[in-house]
Amino acid sequence: MQPGRIILAPMEGLADDIMRDVLTGAGGYDWCVTEFVRVSATVLPYSAFTRISPELKQSSRTKAGTPVRVQLLGSDPELLAANAARVACLDPAGIDLNFGCPTPLINRNRGGAALLDDPELLHRITSAVRVAMPGKIPLTAKMRLGIGDTVRTLDCAQALEAGGIEALIVHARTKEDGYRPPARWEWLARIQESVQIPVIANGEVWSVNDYHVMRGVSGCADVMLGRGAVADPLLAQRIRKGGLQPAEDEWQFVAKMIDDFWRQVQGKVLPSQAPGRLKQWLMLMRRSYPQADRLFAAIRPLRHAAEVTPVLQQMLV
Repeated sequence: MQPGRIILAPMEGLADDIMRDVLTGAGGYDWCVTEFVRVSATVLPYSAFTRISPELKQSSRTKAGTPVRVQLLGSDPELLAANAARVACLDPAGIDLNFGCPTPLINRNRGGAALLDDPELLHRITSAVRVAMPGKIPLTAKMRLGIGDTVRTLDCAQALEAGGIEALIVHARTKEDGYRPPARWEWLARIQESVQIPVIANGEVWSVNDYHVMRGVSGCADVMLGRGAVADPLLAQRIRKGGLQPAEDEWQFVAKMIDDFWRQVQGKVLPSQAPGRLKQWLMLMRRSYPQADRLFAAIRPLRHAAEVTPVLQQMLV
């Protein structure tokens, strides 16, 4: 089975521009999507978009050359359209609409997955955004299977397609499922049969084997990798090359990725905040690499960047 397109997911609070830079630097991704830009009351200044996606200042690509699409989240069709027109002036690699965020705060304000009870609204949003954007800029949307059930799943998918998106990304869980396994991959096949556009499968791919099983169950050629890509930074490249589990000799390459990440994080956040960012990554990476588990244990009690740096210098050799 030849890999289709592989996309890096928009993971709020996890996959910022630094993580995108480090992960795409390892190769294997066709494009990636930013954390969402929340649209709630006004047309945002250009700085709101470049803050979330500094890549907009470098042809909307990571340093490795991977295209970056900007994700918008909101519920007002006209306001989302106006903001899409604004970000389009920055020539993004694409725009994605978020109908999948399960966060209670976002959902209480009628954002993300909370809109999946209203297919007609999804259609109005997508139609308005598509009209407001130049045709050359791709438009995609990401949704979940529903809020608490799958009664309106196909209606939502068809409404988004009719609104003019070129591909639909589906996280194979409902809002109420959160991130609890298992993902309902069989539903991806039903959605794919109900629309004429490509469906990009997302949810619970932690390994090359998961990737192949998901593709077999869903029938989808394209896959979006989320937390699995953070847990195994070489997962996309491993899929491309047909590899299996992480190998012992890969750690040297991963160690360089960690060092690069740490250097960039220190340039972006306060010294007291930097250790938390690294711990967050290592907590996930422990699933794939025993070295990451040992490194996490060593830096777990540390609270300041100055304490962490010498430990990394000693252990990342």
